[in-house]
Amino acid sequence: MTGWDLLVDRGDLQKTTLAPVDPDAPLAEGEALLEVESFALTANNVTYGAVGDRIGYWKFFPAPEGQGRIPVWGYARVVRSNATDAPEGLRLFGYWPMSSHTVARLSKRPSGYVETSAHRAELPPTYNAYQEVAETSADDDWRSLLRPLFMTSFLIDDQLSDAQPRTLVLSSASSKTAMGLAWLAKARGTKVIGLTSPAHVALLNGLGLYDEVVAYDDVAGLKADAPAAYVDFAGRGEVTKGVHAALGDALATSLGVGITHWEAMAPPPQVVGPQPVFFFAPDRIRQRMKDWGPAELDARFAAALRGFIAGNGWLKLKQHAGAEALQAIYGDVVAGRVSPDEGHIVRPR
Repeated sequence: MTGWDLLVDRGDLQKTTLAPVDPDAPLAEGEALLEVESFALTANNVTYGAVGDRIGYWKFFPAPEGQGRIPVWGYARVVRSNATDAPEGLRLFGYWPMSSHTVARLSKRPSGYVETSAHRAELPPTYNAYQEVAETSADDDWRSLLRPLFMTSFLIDDQLSDAQPRTLVLSSASSKTAMGLAWLAKARGTKVIGLTSPAHVALLNGLGLYDEVVAYDDVAGLKADAPAAYVDFAGRGEVTKGVHAALGDALATSLGVGITHWEAMAPPPQVVGPQPVFFFAPDRIRQRMKDWGPAELDARFAAALRGFIAGNGWLKLKQHAGAEALQAIYGDVVAGRVSPDEGHIVRPR
């Protein structure tokens, strides 16, 4: 096939279909055709699918009934255009579908480009913003992998700094977002405890990100100095209940962020102590843009990201090319078969 979409069954994220796309289809006035060059694939993308109906992630890239196009972060280039603001050759970093091509309505603004399609008008502006970028560079893959994940880490760390916890407990400790948060929190002097599956305990212990790594089965033995904070990246209600019960009065803050264990998704559990609050990164971005201004927010984040990349040489990039390779690595990510010390980059062609 000359072009393709990876479509996901919205009722079962493990089921996928490769659907043909015609890159030569006519463009309406104001539309541009982009060829997707590369993108990162992580557990965070599984979260987009797991909460797609609740938060609206399925709305970004429409798909046939019962199916969805999961968004990813990466690079794409305009290859055909019927839009004044989007000339052929324009290269952008931002939010794309897992596809070889996509059609967008791009409007140039002082801060970059904005996707102005009607179906995206009410979606968070963070995801509709695109940045023009120069030709390919050695940092492209790191940016695709870490910028969206580490931005969430950065924003959670910023929010937690208000509470100044002495101990921070993180579920799904093998996820890149949890790893980034652990690194930032340790730099503040916070004790960080990571919760993970037994298979990942030894590897995480060797990375130096966590002061302590605990298997999910051993949550009942958790101990923490007050005030403690818990950040749930897994979305497993029983784990959250166990953490709350184990920490008791020491627990002052409880945040829910992602759902890496999408198959265990359930309504929020009844817990002792503070009621879990859902953390939505775009809300914190809006707050800090108001407090600091866009330039200062970007400068602080860029400095933190450079520090994380320089200080964590254990993280390795793995490359995948083509539709079938994407389908295979997507299946591994959904099933939790990828190693925590790997970052996966997909090139559609």
